[in-house]
Amino acid sequence: MAKIFQVSARAGMTRVVEPVARTLLRAGVTPNTVTVAGTVGVLVGALGFGARGHLVAGALIVTLFALTDLLDGTMARMSGGSTKFGAFLDSSMDRIADSAVFGAVAYHLATQGDRGGVAAALICLAAGGLVSYVKARAEGLGMTCNVGIAERTERLLIVGVGGLLTGVGIDRALVVALWLLAAVSIFTVGQRMTHVYRQAQRARAGVPG
Repeated sequence: MAKIFQVSARAGMTRVVEPVARTLLRAGVTPNTVTVAGTVGVLVGALGFGARGHLVAGALIVTLFALTDLLDGTMARMSGGSTKFGAFLDSSMDRIADSAVFGAVAYHLATQGDRGGVAAALICLAAGGLVSYVKARAEGLGMTCNVGIAERTERLLIVGVGGLLTGVGIDRALVVALWLLAAVSIFTVGQRMTHVYRQAQRARAGVPG
């Protein structure tokens, strides 16, 4: 099943960031440095702005620094491929950033007395972690799991758009976005578990994957 953010769009964005990646590499900046800087930027946007109710600024800062996910990957590819530590660091920083984003959203909605919104944010946080865990566990067992309609980029875009719309006066946009995101995240977990189950069944029957 196709992802929300199509592969062609990802490829187009990669072409845009390639000149930036090339410039940073020439300046001696490493992909790992960009990974950490991007996470720090997301933390500032989420905790420094979003959690305090400055939703437009928070969403813009988070979206901007979340794009470093494309940048560090492009830099790693240009410099000869990602190292094992680089891949580990990238995944770890993603989890930290995601926790900050949804934790900040939950905190902000709690200050507004919006219990339904808080519940949606917490479901998004848990389901987002599961989306990543299922893939990592499957790959650790020697299977592939690159499926699902809502990967990390899609999830951040959905909550970012919701935050922006709420920030400019569309009152329930963030909460609606969170419930939509909760639904597609849970669906993605199901997609990935089904995909892995089918691989395991084929392997058990001796059918090539």
